[in-house]
Amino acid sequence: MITTRKRRGPAVLLGLAIAAASHGAAAQNASCSYTVSNDWGTGFTGTIDITNNGSTPIDGWNVNWQYTNNVLTNSWNANMNGSNPYSASNLSWNSTISPGQTVSFGFQGNTNGSSAETPIVTGDVCGDSSSSSSSSSSSSSSSSSSSISSSSSTSSSSSSSSSTPSGDGNFRVDETGNITKNGDLFPVKCSSWFGLEGQHEPPSAADNPDGAPMELYVGNMWWVDSGRDIQQTMDEITAQGINTIRLPIAPQTLDPTDPQGIGDIREGGVLKNAASIQQDNARQALEDFIVQADQNNIEVIVDIHSCSNYVGWRAGRLDATPPYVDRDREHYDYTREGYSCGQVDDDGVIVHEYNEQMWLDDLREIAGLSAQLGVDNIMAIDIFNEPWDYTWDEWSTLAENAYAAISEVNDDVLIMVEGISNQTSDGTEVPHGAEKTNPNWGENLYPFQDDPLNIPKERLILSPHTYGPSVFVQNHFLDQAQPECADLDGDAAGDAECNIVIDSTRLEPGWQEHFGYLRDQGYAMIVGEFGGYLDWPMGAPLRDQERWDHIEPGVDAQWQGALVDYMAEKNIHGCYWSTNPESGDTGGLYEHAYDPVSNPAGWGTWDGFEQRKWNLLFELWGEN
Repeated sequence: MITTRKRRGPAVLLGLAIAAASHGAAAQNASCSYTVSNDWGTGFTGTIDITNNGSTPIDGWNVNWQYTNNVLTNSWNANMNGSNPYSASNLSWNSTISPGQTVSFGFQGNTNGSSAETPIVTGDVCGDSSSSSSSSSSSSSSSSSSSISSSSSTSSSSSSSSSTPSGDGNFRVDETGNITKNGDLFPVKCSSWFGLEGQHEPPSAADNPDGAPMELYVGNMWWVDSGRDIQQTMDEITAQGINTIRLPIAPQTLDPTDPQGIGDIREGGVLKNAASIQQDNARQALEDFIVQADQNNIEVIVDIHSCSNYVGWRAGRLDATPPYVDRDREHYDYTREGYSCGQVDDDGVIVHEYNEQMWLDDLREIAGLSAQLGVDNIMAIDIFNEPWDYTWDEWSTLAENAYAAISEVNDDVLIMVEGISNQTSDGTEVPHGAEKTNPNWGENLYPFQDDPLNIPKERLILSPHTYGPSVFVQNHFLDQAQPECADLDGDAAGDAECNIVIDSTRLEPGWQEHFGYLRDQGYAMIVGEFGGYLDWPMGAPLRDQERWDHIEPGVDAQWQGALVDYMAEKNIHGCYWSTNPESGDTGGLYEHAYDPVSNPAGWGTWDGFEQRKWNLLFELWGEN
């Protein structure tokens, strides 16, 4: 059975009825060709192209083909039916083929111990059958090799068997600190798209209580079936200019058998996405997303976002243990105090062990995905998200070990290293420059100047994270005319009704000493996360709306504007957090039907673009 995959458009289970199609006389002037795009031994991907060689439009299409041994597992951009022979018909948006135009749809399959075949494509629309296959062979399995594209010639079924990925995806940093792909400058236009690193459930949940399922949220979360899929979103964001996605995952994402990444929650599993867009498991979803991004000319940064999908973003280190920093957060049901990545002396805490060796093995596995999947779009590996609970000596050693592990498998991918914070969880102070310009988690690269990373500059991306008041109210955001607020920040500043004044003359020195000075020295730099609610505290979680209701909305918009001005001046790239709007303390590049006050039932339903955020990105890219 073909399962649901979201590569280049809506995919459906084989067993759904074929959409009705009408074929006029002009269809007889079309040609249908089958191409194996990637072949890694045990599996393959392919496309069928339908080209209108006539002078009038084709209105609707339906094609058929059959394998000797191969079996399809998923598809995109077509309605599918059958089980060898297979049939495919148009979707509503690709039913018309104008004269000279080509419509394509794709699929993935298993070779079943054979090789990738190139069958003849038939159907009323395929009137001109002279090019019905990408080679002159018949449908026998022995004839497929001549049609395999050059990009798959070095692919491998093993994630660690080759140090060279398939295709031409050689990523480097030039002497000016700009990223290149195959020697050409690559201007990074990036947003993060989360959903594969775990979605926490409260202990009181009716289904999967206290669980942490992994899935891609594309506007069909919970029970919503809006019709949106990954391809629609890729179409929309690439049309706006996005060419890179930072994709957060957890270690469990790499395991196709992890119980928190399998099955429909309505049938005893854990995944909440609408059935029409639900994958089999989180690992397959990861692979599908990377391949689909490659087909859409989108580069991918794979980010290990936590030590466990249960612990989540708060981890700070590979072996993180409770108590966590958000244990006392108001109106918050996901504190995760019952889970740990390190050993703890508490029988009430569930340990998902993680350590340096397991992490390095995961990095090697990610590095092998280019060869395994036959893609050339894995630009970088963001080795660990916001390692705020390390000193620089600890973190720089880990980063150098990560570089060595990744390079064992793939020396064409870049290594993305975030900064640290101002102190560790045990109170150890970390140098970060001026006391008043406190760094966010992941922002502090100040110690680099005295202890630079032993990683070749041509392979290294430095990636600070920085946020405004929407995420955390730093002391240097506060009104200096209020002496009672001189030493406050965060919730304490809100409780004291401190005012916020965004002043770029106070912000920029902090950014400069935390990371900007390294861009001046020619290091490649991508701010891995920035963003927030532009009308904060409006739209934010209730805890912020209640605590900061004395603040005039708009201070986070001012902060983001100041940061973008600074980044543009320094030629620093950035990955906006986030593409999807479900991020509780930032929102996303799309509007969200959800509002914690007026529409809590709207969770997971995407509306149109948040155009003001796109305007910030256009400014950053020099396109406004």
